[in-house]
Amino acid sequence: MSALALLMILSAYLLGSVSSAVLICKLFKMDDPRLRGSGNPGATNVYRMAGALPAAITLLFDVLKGMLPVWLSYYLGLSPIILGWVAIAACVGHIYPLYFDFKGGKAVATALGAMFPVAWEMALLLIATWILVFSISRVSSLAALITVSLAPFYAYLIKPQYSIPAIMLTALIIWRHRTNIIRLIQGNEVGFRKPKS
Repeated sequence: MSALALLMILSAYLLGSVSSAVLICKLFKMDDPRLRGSGNPGATNVYRMAGALPAAITLLFDVLKGMLPVWLSYYLGLSPIILGWVAIAACVGHIYPLYFDFKGGKAVATALGAMFPVAWEMALLLIATWILVFSISRVSSLAALITVSLAPFYAYLIKPQYSIPAIMLTALIIWRHRTNIIRLIQGNEVGFRKPKS
């Protein structure tokens, strides 16, 4: 692995370690999202706590954390496998953020952002899948799990060379949702709730 590849992987982890949810909640003078609601510092929990605007900003920055390092790596001509490791590094940073006691989120938005630079068609399909499943189930984790499970299939259809990176990201996101999977099986997963007025 080249020095440039290692640099991009490290940079992706450091960028991913910036917890958008925690910073946005501080900006809006809200509680730490790791201590409220589901305890997950992501856009869904921020929505439950603070409403649409803080959640939208959180989502945007979480997507950019995955998009920017992968886009730069793609621009620099790194191979699809290295792009996969860069994407995973950004997601690992989100899950285990260096600057926030290694207590992070599920990395779904960051993984989605990582896919945009190399296969925007696939990213749009994934967004459509999440919206469809969520509109039916109203359970964010279920929508995320079904969506990421379809990512390798979408990649194979659209850009086969990115199938392995898609599988790598899918495995990471499913592993991160292991407690959600248990709750889904038991029938007691937290559903979507609008913020209190």
